[in-house]
This record gives sequence, C-alpha cells and structure tokens, in this order.
Amino acid sequence: MKRHSHLWIGTLLLTLALLAGGFCFLWKTGFFQAVSSLDGMRAYMERFAPFSHLVFFLVQLASVILAPIPSNLTALAGGVLFGVWVSFFLTAAAVISGSVLVFTLARILGRSFADRFVSKRLSDRYLEVIRRKRDTFLALVFLFPFFPDDLICILAGLTDIPTFRFFLLVTLTRPWGLLVACALGGSAISIPLWGMVLIGLAGLAIFGVALKFGDKWENALLERFQK
Repeated sequence: MKRHSHLWIGTLLLTLALLAGGFCFLWKTGFFQAVSSLDGMRAYMERFAPFSHLVFFLVQLASVILAPIPSNLTALAGGVLFGVWVSFFLTAAAVISGSVLVFTLARILGRSFADRFVSKRLSDRYLEVIRRKRDTFLALVFLFPFFPDDLICILAGLTDIPTFRFFLLVTLTRPWGLLVACALGGSAISIPLWGMVLIGLAGLAIFGVALKFGDKWENALLERFQK
C-alpha cells in the first residue's frame, strides 16, 4: 500500500511538472497570443524552423493535455504550413497519443486527477452518460466538434472501459474532424458558412437520435453477429 502511494504521488508530481513546463514554454514563446488567429498560428510555427514539425506535434499534443487549446485551429495552421497530409498525420498522432495519455492518467490516478482538469459541472453532466452509453456516446462525441472531447477522454478514464477499446474508439473517430480542418488549411476543400451550419445541425440531429436508440441498435447488431 505504501509503495502504491509513493508511485501515485511520484506520477502525479511528474505529470504536474510536465504540464507546468509545457504551459510555461507555450506562455513564454507567445503561443496563447498566437492561437487567437490563423495568421498568428502560422507565424508562431514558422519561428521554429527547421524544427517546425516537431513543435507542431508537441503543440497538438499539448492541445489535448492542456485543454481547451483548440486543436482544430492549430490543425488549420498546420495545413497552411505543411500541407494537408503531413499536418493531418502529425495532428492525428498527437491527438490520439494525448487522448490515451490523459485517459491512462485518470485510470491510474483516479478522481483527484480528473478534478484538477474537469469542472464539477462537466463531470456531473457527462460522467454518468459515459458509464451508461459507453461506446455509443464516446464515438459520437469524438466524431462531432460540439463537445469537450479532450475533457471527456479524462472522464472516460474513470469508467471501466478497457484501454485498448478506448484506443480503438479514439483512432477510428477523432481523426475525421482533424482531417477536415487540415484540408481547409491546405486549401484542399472550401466549405461556405451556410454549409458549416447545415453540417452542425445535421450532426446534432444524428447525435440525438443515436444517443436515444444507440443501445437498441448495438444489442440488435450483437444478436445478429451471435447467430
């Protein structure tokens, strides 16, 4: 028990030190001023050439751990700087890694770790839904950009969802919105404002229907596969 306590304290202190160091680096280098605009993010990344790719990856990783840094905005800047696919693969690798990292930390360190990052209001709203709806809810949250998905990754670590299953969910769902952001930044696609509004409304409608009937659909599919 004593050894476990020392491990918990050591892991927590190391995590907090890394988070504090990352925050100080971003603050000192002007990241929080740059993140307010696409041009600012582009200029920020260009300052670190020829290590811009590494810094971009670390910034995207920090966008998950130090939420609520908007990873979609930094993905847009990455698309401008590096092109669609380089930006996408760097962003997807960082976001997936960061999601699994905060999930694992919450799984190991428990509620006290989660409470440092997730407000009681958000915890009360989402934690029980994650426990009841599990895969259905998490997949929809990760697919649509209307929810605090980075914080929900932390809350998911407080449930009994297996780590590998969570990793698969994140890998199959989170990259799609990032791909759109990178494509927009790389000028591969252009979506007008009305199109974005329609996509948002369709996403909310799909989310509501799937959340209501997701358990029935999942059970029906399981029964079909078990025959």
